[in-house]
Amino acid sequence: MLARNCFLFLVVVSGVALAIICFSLQFFNLIPTTPLVEERLLQAADGAVRIAQGKSRKRVFPVPHTQKPNPLSEAYGYCNTPSHTEQAWEGHIPADYKLLSVQVMIRHGDRYPLYAIPKTKRPAINCTLSISRNPTHPLLRAFISHMGLGGQGRWESPLASIPRLPNHNTCEMGELTQTGVVQQLHNGKILRQAYRPHSLIPSDWSPQQVWVETTGKSRTLQSGLAFLYGFLPKFDWKKLTLHSQWSTLFCGSACDCPARNRYLEEDQRRQYRLRLADKELERTYVDMASTLDIPTRNLRAANPIDSLLCHLCHNLSFPCVFTKDGSTKRCLSTAQFAGIRRHQLDNEKDRTKMGLYRKYAILAMYPYLNRTANKMERVAKVAAGTRKPRAGGEEVFTLSSAHDVTMAPLLSALGLEKARFPPFAARLVLEMWESTSVKQGQQGQKAGKGERSKPKDGEFFIRLLYNGEDVTYQTAFCSSFDRSTSQPLCSLKKFISFVRRDMFNVVNATSYREACYSHTV
Repeated sequence: MLARNCFLFLVVVSGVALAIICFSLQFFNLIPTTPLVEERLLQAADGAVRIAQGKSRKRVFPVPHTQKPNPLSEAYGYCNTPSHTEQAWEGHIPADYKLLSVQVMIRHGDRYPLYAIPKTKRPAINCTLSISRNPTHPLLRAFISHMGLGGQGRWESPLASIPRLPNHNTCEMGELTQTGVVQQLHNGKILRQAYRPHSLIPSDWSPQQVWVETTGKSRTLQSGLAFLYGFLPKFDWKKLTLHSQWSTLFCGSACDCPARNRYLEEDQRRQYRLRLADKELERTYVDMASTLDIPTRNLRAANPIDSLLCHLCHNLSFPCVFTKDGSTKRCLSTAQFAGIRRHQLDNEKDRTKMGLYRKYAILAMYPYLNRTANKMERVAKVAAGTRKPRAGGEEVFTLSSAHDVTMAPLLSALGLEKARFPPFAARLVLEMWESTSVKQGQQGQKAGKGERSKPKDGEFFIRLLYNGEDVTYQTAFCSSFDRSTSQPLCSLKKFISFVRRDMFNVVNATSYREACYSHTV
């Protein structure tokens, strides 16, 4: 009996001691802790879909989902409600690496529809900002106040004439909503917390170190400002220049590419043929048009999915109309909405299979990717000591506030076909890291202590994250990486080689100019 009691006492004491040790390790960050996990649904307006689940910090290579997605669930994921629990793996990296630069592209946040459904009332949404209205954010009040100081910043034309905040009691077409502002404050705060331990941006940062660019639409400008404020609260306007991109492709002076447009036109014809062959979709449109008592062609032209998604995201009832005598109310249904969404998902699957959109995407996003590669290469050369740094420092943070028609081709060009179409406030982050173990090993060799093994691909690496998930090894340039290696990142050289040469293999060319002017679809 005594022996049994002693044994139980030892078990209890050992359990308590183990719990104390685990708590201590987590408290001092000696072992990683996993945030709350919640299934995140990513979806978008053209029907590109996937389900992204939370991950542990170790590198995981997800297995493609084979179950047919639910159109309604995917649509809710497209809304990207900012109150949900989110995992974010930006900035999480093993020891012996130094963060050198970060390139971020965001899609604008939640917006009012671009199209109206005939004979129905427009969604009743207020596009002014109020801290007393949900959704809200701890930074919202300070953000509103800080935007009043925007006259101190430098604005490239036509950005200076665009309102810095959404400001209509009844939203205008395409206007950013309060939900959209909160989404971007949330995004910026996530990255601020992720990169603060790495001292990416010094407290006394110079104008050369932060680059912000946006298209001339109010929803992208306002989204970029909200993100930036979440990332750099109370930033100094006098240091900031807002750069304008006239094209949604962010192609600058290299936008002229005839073959790109031909690939897009051919893909649009593919989409049209798919729609004509979808008898179930046709019945859905006929049924909806009958409900609204309008010609089917008028309903198609109104692009009803855009407005219906807005109703869904804002928990509003679907539009209704009364019969001519005013006695009966008829409403669009969830089943009708799901029918259109189902076709969008089928279109996304067919688009990936046919490959025309990928060819368009390669040519559409080369200028942006090449500019990004040039920036990263310059930072790497300065870090390596082979290039003289600029006065005021190198550009370490770039924010590009864009559209779905920017981010979707970018994902495709990178080979992230499984990522599908971006939801509201989607973010794509490209991190560049330096392996400090190489330098430490070289110093040790001089001291007679030997050198640690140098990564075979060089000492500069990249990491790509989509909505907080590490997708580096799903890209076209790193998917064949040897996963048995202990190296957790992908070589910067692979990315640069892909942008400057390998990506053009998809269009049977060796350069951007050759692909644009010497090839036919």
